[in-house]
Amino acid sequence: MIETAKKVLKIEAEAVLALAARIDGDFEKAVEMILACKGRVVITGMGKSGLICQKVAATMASTGTPAFFLHPAEGIHGDLGMLMRGDLVIAVSNSGETEEVCRILPVIKRMGLPLVTMSGNPRSTLARAGDVFLDISIEEEACPLGLAPTASTTATLAMGDALAVTLLIQRGFKEEDFALFHPGGALGKRLLLRVEELMHTGDQVPMVSPDTPLKDALFEITNKKLGITGVVDAQGELLGVFTDGDLRRVMEKGIDCLMRPISEVMSQNPKRILRSNLAAKALQRMEEHTITSLFVFEEDQSRSPVGIVHMHDLLRAGVV
Repeated sequence: MIETAKKVLKIEAEAVLALAARIDGDFEKAVEMILACKGRVVITGMGKSGLICQKVAATMASTGTPAFFLHPAEGIHGDLGMLMRGDLVIAVSNSGETEEVCRILPVIKRMGLPLVTMSGNPRSTLARAGDVFLDISIEEEACPLGLAPTASTTATLAMGDALAVTLLIQRGFKEEDFALFHPGGALGKRLLLRVEELMHTGDQVPMVSPDTPLKDALFEITNKKLGITGVVDAQGELLGVFTDGDLRRVMEKGIDCLMRPISEVMSQNPKRILRSNLAAKALQRMEEHTITSLFVFEEDQSRSPVGIVHMHDLLRAGVV
């Protein structure tokens, strides 16, 4: 069983790697055609190829290329009405002779829609019909009977991903753009939420002056319930921070420090974050420096904090 599984993976991996040598001018032309498309990218295929086409269409749609799947069998019974002037069609068939796919080709041609074809047979009807042809042929299927689409569908999916990612980069698609299409769940929260939406402001922000005795600073830490206080001067500029972790480290040294000014035991050069930054960036910074809070600033040159964000805020918002 183990050897069979390893052989399947080896065959499919080799099928994907073989595609790299076929990324040439035709692939580049296909990308340019899609970028120039004023309408939608319509992807069609039958059977297992159709299932792969649905995934490719979904990937393109979520990465900046409007796309949808057209079932060719439904197409020849009325769904070709979904096609509009300005659309581009990607038609997929491993054999290149799939009846349902081939039967919709005349309509695509009559409408004057650009056609990108993907097939494992460069001499097939489908391959010859395309304005651009992408070769997805394989040496062998992973199925020992050579019947069940395995390596061929994997190669098709990989070629579709190559198109989608190349288009993403050419469009300059960014995280913020991706987030607009994924507002739900943890992914949306990680990509959409900004620090300013989660931070504590005003009286919720723990602050003491540099000459505040440590014992009084501890009351501020306890009252604000964030495990930290900022140390600010008369102009409100942040000079340092003191955390419950700093207190443990001070007490471990056996120093009778409760009456000492907080400025003598505070940590200088505290880590910071901008209010406009994504909440996910705040999480990354906290994990990078093993801390649980960040003071928030308006801009890079600001020295007076406008708020504070805590790890618990990120947890409650589902960013973590």
